[in-house]
Amino acid sequence: MYGSLEEIVRIAQEDGKPLWEVVLEEDCKESALSREDSLARMGAMWQAMKDSDAEYDPELRSASGMVGTDAAKLAARKEAGQLLSGGFVSSVSVRALKIAESNACMKRIVASPTAGSCGVVPACLITAQEKLGLSDQKMVEALYVSAGIGGVIAIRASLSGAEGGCQAEIGSASAMAAGALAYLQGGSPDEVCHAAALALKGLLGLVCDPVAGLVEVPCVKRNVIGSVNAVTSADMAMAGIRSKIPADQVFDAMRSIGRTMPSDLRETGKGGLAATPAGVQMASCCGSCMA
Repeated sequence: MYGSLEEIVRIAQEDGKPLWEVVLEEDCKESALSREDSLARMGAMWQAMKDSDAEYDPELRSASGMVGTDAAKLAARKEAGQLLSGGFVSSVSVRALKIAESNACMKRIVASPTAGSCGVVPACLITAQEKLGLSDQKMVEALYVSAGIGGVIAIRASLSGAEGGCQAEIGSASAMAAGALAYLQGGSPDEVCHAAALALKGLLGLVCDPVAGLVEVPCVKRNVIGSVNAVTSADMAMAGIRSKIPADQVFDAMRSIGRTMPSDLRETGKGGLAATPAGVQMASCCGSCMA
């Protein structure tokens, strides 16, 4: 995978190809796949994302009992016209909760880039497909754009909460979704990069502090924050607003922040929200329930 978005953009411009095509060709080389096989694999991932939304069970709860049913509550309020957010953002929020809850309840999801951040990319892209009337082929192209961004982040920084905090999971997912949303609106490679940069900048320093060490609290609801952040970041980029710090340098900053973050705030379940009285109590209660 390429080591910078700058390189991907340069190759796209020199070869006269869209960003997604450059990423597709690199995937074929890296995975020893034919073009047809790579497209089929990405298409299967897109279908699995849509299935993870469509197959949400509003009555299912996680084994710990800490997660489940909240997406149904938000959906009901949306249907009643009681949410302050508009139709697109409210739909994104509901989907992000649905898919993240499904992960905690052991249903099938697509780690994009991780299981803990699985709701962000599909929530944004499924809703965008509905609003813009786009084909599945176009959505597959957007997934390559998203994957290109995630691949660069993985090389320059990390996608692991244990290594870089939640900025590396929800933050990376938000950057991936923002870039893909910009692409789907006809954004240039430059606008895609700025959307990704703006999204990750807004979530730098986000810690990973799972209660009881489970990918549930506060992980599930952070998918909503990452999704909405992606939408607003794409909107800013498409309006001509530019990140003063280039995307690759934002990724490098995330790596630096992750390295200085205390281990208690990197997925150990020892600090942050996990260490609050309520967090400790929940950990004790769910430990008894799961024993």
